[in-house]
Amino acid sequence: MLESKTAKEAMSRHLITLHPEMDVLEAVRILVEERISGAPVLDQVGNLVGILTERDCMHVALDAGYFSEDGGRVSNFMKTDVVTVEAHTPITEIAERFATSHFRRLPVTEQGKLIGIISRRDVLKQLEAAWQPDRQRI
Repeated sequence: MLESKTAKEAMSRHLITLHPEMDVLEAVRILVEERISGAPVLDQVGNLVGILTERDCMHVALDAGYFSEDGGRVSNFMKTDVVTVEAHTPITEIAERFATSHFRRLPVTEQGKLIGIISRRDVLKQLEAAWQPDRQRI
């Protein structure tokens, strides 16, 4: 049943992460190559300290292209007020959050530690599966 599904059950555990001291142009390359719209930024001990998104990188890319400026560090461009969801958060609650915000993906935490990422697509997969008739009865 959909009501009992949680972020932990639907999230992606394959994490592409960035570091605050990383060159932002390298981070842009990673986002493009991995075909992801954003990535969590972790400090040296694995704490979530920010998130860098395509939107954040757009200014970097424009400046590098138009003005031949070096990008700088990820820490200069990342958002530090990261919105997260807890691992036990129901899928329906996450769907409501996505429906009323600009977020495309949210970091999933458990006891304060990053354990995954949940995207709009992950949530849609769960919703779509709940709409399907029981194929065993057909």
